[in-house]
Amino acid sequence: MADLSLSPTALTLSDQNPVDAKVDALVVGTHPTADGVAVVGADLPPALVDELVRLAKPLGLAGAADEVRTLPAGAACAADLLVLTGLGATGADGTFDTEALRRAAGAAMRSLAGSSTVAVALPSTSVADVAAIAEGALLGAYTYTRYRSTASSKVRRSDDGAPGTDVSRPPAAVEVVTPLADDADAEAAVERAAILAAAVHGARDLVNAAPNDLFPAAFADAAKAAVKGTGIKVTVLDDKQLVAGGYGGLVGVGQGSTRGPRLVKVAYTPPKPASKVAIVGKGITFDSGGISLKPGPGMEAMKSDMSGAAAVLHTVVAAARLGLPVAVTGWLCLAENMPSGSAQRPSDVLTMRGGTTVEVLNTDAEGRLVMADGLVAATEEEPDVVLDIATLTGAQMVALGRRVSAVMGDEAVRGEVTAAAAATGEQFWPMPLPDELRATLKSKVADLANIGERWGGMLIAGVFLREFVGSTPWAHLDIAGPAFNEKSAFGYTPAGGTGVGVRTLLGLIEARAAR
Repeated sequence: MADLSLSPTALTLSDQNPVDAKVDALVVGTHPTADGVAVVGADLPPALVDELVRLAKPLGLAGAADEVRTLPAGAACAADLLVLTGLGATGADGTFDTEALRRAAGAAMRSLAGSSTVAVALPSTSVADVAAIAEGALLGAYTYTRYRSTASSKVRRSDDGAPGTDVSRPPAAVEVVTPLADDADAEAAVERAAILAAAVHGARDLVNAAPNDLFPAAFADAAKAAVKGTGIKVTVLDDKQLVAGGYGGLVGVGQGSTRGPRLVKVAYTPPKPASKVAIVGKGITFDSGGISLKPGPGMEAMKSDMSGAAAVLHTVVAAARLGLPVAVTGWLCLAENMPSGSAQRPSDVLTMRGGTTVEVLNTDAEGRLVMADGLVAATEEEPDVVLDIATLTGAQMVALGRRVSAVMGDEAVRGEVTAAAAATGEQFWPMPLPDELRATLKSKVADLANIGERWGGMLIAGVFLREFVGSTPWAHLDIAGPAFNEKSAFGYTPAGGTGVGVRTLLGLIEARAAR
């Protein structure tokens, strides 16, 4: 059984016949075929399968990903409801890849908020399948209710106006029905899924928090709370310490706010680590653009500009909970970028940690300034590799859209990131850092300018950051679009904060642990 303290949803494995599961809802899969739609689920009675296939056309089912239909189960099942979740097309070998399973389980769970017990009977012929289904179910079982003021706002009322289902509450208990229920590796996969989902949910919660509640000092307090019981050491540098330490980027960006910046170090150090990994996260708790003020439309989403720092914090926590034999140090670069009489101005010159001077030509290109300080601090400790993750540029969305993140940097490290992303179900696309773009960052008065030419803005930001890593192997992850879902929920991804990056970063650390 998964650690119940990590999630409001308990997940177990079962090898019972799914039609005998006495649950609120039984989840089975659908997928398109040449003749229509097929229904798949372990040990389903042929008569039930035939009936569901017959109903597919009048129900408008296609078996596509994210397609979910809920029906009364009838006498064929002990469950009250039967949930059909689309898996999409099979692969060439007739099976489903792990991301299809993960996404189908997550989509079904999102539709079942308010149900108490659920059995998920999707195809699982390997431990990897079980892991994907467990992850998808737990990732999909997420709701954010911190600011709901009354119980009535969480309740779907019945037709007669009487209180009905609490739609803000995720399912309390989920059974994954699989023939591998007694397999030790499958049980270990469920334990990992619980830790992973808790980390993603923790990052989502931070991203979804209102910026009047989550400012730099409050984020630092949240980090202290998140690491309790893990053995992770937390160090917080406040305004005065940042000035004394020469962290010009953090000080410059944060000086326009009444709520000063922080640099938070969270360090997990197991005995005799196989590798030392440093992760730096952008933590702009609200980005108004500063003096270079952003336009009003869409500014509310700028509470998500700390998504990188949220991912870093909870990746370190997950690594510690898994007991991985890799030292992982996270650096949370926290500031609030506000316009005021004390805010930094275009044409100000900052001296970064390490002595590099930067002319600020646009105060809305602030993320790279705080990240530069964090990268220098991280590399001073001589890790084997340093990764940074940030909602850094709007150009990332222009290039890759809302669901695909970018990765730049040293080829070997970039390859580690894309491999980890592919293994864990996140989408990261490798991008170049052309040397000729460095010339666009020339300043007439300082070592660097904080912006270059318009074209290739995502790459130019990466070239800027490269100036602060020295010879340390490095990769930069730009998650500007995927970090905050402003559209409808899909698969296991909710609207709002997504927690993107946690799975990829943790997967990379696990891969290093397995070397």
